[in-house]
Amino acid sequence: MKKLCLAFVVVLTFSLTSCLGPNRAFNGLHDWNEEVSENRWFNEGVFLVFNIIPVYGVCYLADIIVLNSIEWWTGDTAMEIVEG
Repeated sequence: MKKLCLAFVVVLTFSLTSCLGPNRAFNGLHDWNEEVSENRWFNEGVFLVFNIIPVYGVCYLADIIVLNSIEWWTGDTAMEIVEG
């Protein structure tokens, strides 16, 4: 129970910080999902599958913890750093 409470406090701490980033990776995934097909039911199915196997969750977590932090500290997006 103590570990669950600690995990909740850690998640709450990270989610309530005032550092808002552009979330480019998560938004890119979301935009791709909207355009994967012209059939809205297929797009919804992809959305649900990506939530069941936590593609959206992992992408968002990586975006807010890693990519937005890199952008905040360096002033450049992570892609600009990789491209040189």
